[in-house]
Amino acid sequence: MKRRLLWKVCGIVATGGLALVISTSLLEKWAERQMSVIAPHHQRTLADWGATAEALYRAGDDAALAAWLEALQAQENTWAAVVTSSVTPVAGGTLSAQFEEGYRLGRLIEWPIHLYFPDNPIMDITFAGGHRHFLITLPQRMRPGSHLKSVIWLVNGLIPLLTLLAIGWLLYRHISGPLRYLQDATTAIAEGQPHANRNLPPRHDELGELMLRFDGMASKTQATITAQRQLLADLSHEIRAPLTRLSLAIEQMKAGATSPASLARLEQESQQMRQLVNDALTLAWLTHETPAVGNDTFDLIDLLDALLDDVRFEYPDHRWCVSLPESALLMHSNQRALGQALENLLRNACHYSSAPHEVAKPPTVTLTLSAGPHSYQLTLRDNGPGVEASQLPHVFTPFYRTAEARQSRPEGTGLGLALALRHIQAVQGGISTRNHPHGGLEHVITLPKNAAQPHVAFSSRRQL
Repeated sequence: MKRRLLWKVCGIVATGGLALVISTSLLEKWAERQMSVIAPHHQRTLADWGATAEALYRAGDDAALAAWLEALQAQENTWAAVVTSSVTPVAGGTLSAQFEEGYRLGRLIEWPIHLYFPDNPIMDITFAGGHRHFLITLPQRMRPGSHLKSVIWLVNGLIPLLTLLAIGWLLYRHISGPLRYLQDATTAIAEGQPHANRNLPPRHDELGELMLRFDGMASKTQATITAQRQLLADLSHEIRAPLTRLSLAIEQMKAGATSPASLARLEQESQQMRQLVNDALTLAWLTHETPAVGNDTFDLIDLLDALLDDVRFEYPDHRWCVSLPESALLMHSNQRALGQALENLLRNACHYSSAPHEVAKPPTVTLTLSAGPHSYQLTLRDNGPGVEASQLPHVFTPFYRTAEARQSRPEGTGLGLALALRHIQAVQGGISTRNHPHGGLEHVITLPKNAAQPHVAFSSRRQL
């Protein structure tokens, strides 16, 4: 369901509103019912007045009863009287027991009072026998509900306020958690501190998606910063040696020891530094950016034939075992990026094959290509010594070179395989590397036939 946060907020507001209406209505009715009953001590006073009136009436002293009623009316500023009631049915009718038992001329003292009527009710204290009654208009001092308006205002004001505060608190708790998390994370990133992902409960709404996207962005940013620092440190380390040699060559030239060999060495060192800087910049761009897949459509076999012609010219003593189909069409790829990656891999395989003087084991490079439903698999193998198992996971690490590589190719930068990996990833491909059981290093490159719509996820990790 989309817009889950909207529905959550609407649910909280609707539930709170419904609870507000129900609670206010029930509490108001309860307060009105509790406040509309005459106080118990006033009920006892009314009952005592009724007992006094009944006693005077049964004593037959009408003068005393009249004097008492007059005094009571003056005292309470109300009306009071003792009356008789006689209901006679006509046309042969009869009175039911329920009527005779419940017939009253006024309200019983236990009954609630209608507080919304301005006039006080007439109270009825019935004498024994049911036909004599002491009637009195309820004195104002005994009228209940004197604080009803305050209570109603309190119920209609305080309860909604508390309910709205509760709704606001719930909304704040629901929203402030992710916002506080983002605030702490952005503060940590701004201060250069690592962003620690908290184990917050999963949220299936827009804020939860925002947190996940932010964590991904923060992780990528941290990885980029770390990689840039590492790249700068590695580049500084690698460039120190060529700079030292350049300084020595310049000093020799200043001393007058200029020779063609010195100039050649100077040119070689400057070219090596230029190549190192160019490769480092290219690697940084490929690592920290997401290059768009190219729109080239070309035959992989034509590209491989052109690359093989170049490396065969440079390594004429190598033997080649090549098995390629007549055609291998690639769509929405990048011929330049793929060509640079394959050229690096081919040159690397040629260099680390057996030395030419080993007649029993001539340098041999094997290249095969097979087609799958949605991809091509290119296998490149040399017959060199391979790589130690402990060093194999690092062959694609920038600036990483084994001890043998540093001895055999001191001019190398350790960026060739790293660039090859990034170029292959840029065309949605993958590469895995292992030591072949029969010797040599083997690369297996997987390339999608249509890079714009890859059907499988290709692994780019190094495998033993």
